[in-house]
Amino acid sequence: MDCLFCKIIAGEIPSKKLYEDEDVYAFYDIEPQAPVHFLVVPKMHISGPDQIDEKSERVVGKIFSVIAMLAKELKLEKGYRVVTNCGEEGGQTVGHLHYHVLAGRNLSWPPG
Repeated sequence: MDCLFCKIIAGEIPSKKLYEDEDVYAFYDIEPQAPVHFLVVPKMHISGPDQIDEKSERVVGKIFSVIAMLAKELKLEKGYRVVTNCGEEGGQTVGHLHYHVLAGRNLSWPPG
């Protein structure tokens, strides 16, 4: 499989790991869009949000628990944003489900 995030999870491509367990991997974004910007991904290859099913919904729930835990550890009590993109027109550039967590500045809406 030629998936960037699968290669990062496997250690074939280096990353600044923030968290890892049997289901979830979190690492800092190499092009941060905020003072704090990390990604949380399932280790299981799921190509995007539109591919979440009964088999993968447990790990997606776990991802949000990991996000909450990391936000507490990183002291993001002023707030943070969680973003996922789906498909080319939705801005998805890597075909592996991933959640961006951004914090450390005021995040306007719409994003800009």
